[in-house]
Amino acid sequence: MDWGMKNRLSRIIKPKDGRTVMLAVDHGYFMGPTSGLEQLDHMVNPLLPYTDTLMLTRGALRDYISPTIDVPIVLRVSGGTSIIGPELLHEGTVVSIEDAIRLNASGVAYSILVGAEFERETILGMTQYIDEAERYGIPVLAVTAVGKEMKRDARYMSLASRIAAELGAHVVKTYYVSEFEKVIESCPVPVVIAGGKKQPEDEALQMAYDAIQAGAIGVDMG
Repeated sequence: MDWGMKNRLSRIIKPKDGRTVMLAVDHGYFMGPTSGLEQLDHMVNPLLPYTDTLMLTRGALRDYISPTIDVPIVLRVSGGTSIIGPELLHEGTVVSIEDAIRLNASGVAYSILVGAEFERETILGMTQYIDEAERYGIPVLAVTAVGKEMKRDARYMSLASRIAAELGAHVVKTYYVSEFEKVIESCPVPVVIAGGKKQPEDEALQMAYDAIQAGAIGVDMG
């Protein structure tokens, strides 16, 4: 791993404790103006002092976020579908690595879908992006999902996470599940958990605590 890659990862994952709190506000790329994120800057700006990393789209970054912020960016680079379409996770590349570099992204996020019709397309898309990102020392966060007919459990989350890591992802985002330590044990790169469905604050905090106790390095929630 070269110096540039190590440096960018150290912005995302804080060296002092090996943890990260990512604020994910990229929902608009497939959900549009979802509740609470209609005016993104009104929600994001008050939270920046408590955020290690900000995950969002290039449009949101350009339109809502001040270029003077001192928070590293993980840029959403896959997409192409919407919540009203037939296949939500049939994603492809929507932002070039060159544009990610121009926007000074510390990392990029790419979604893969394991165990469904478009598994191959999304995985190949991610691996091709990893090839490009490696040339410039940009870490790739693999955002993992599984097919609708597959239960969100340790077996399938381990499968998706391990595939992403084996193919070169530098960090993996997955869902917290029962026996989460099995997911961590099977994944050789750092793991952060997704927020999932909306839940009460105390339950979200408990989930984050349990995930970190099991070996996750942090959260990527919005």
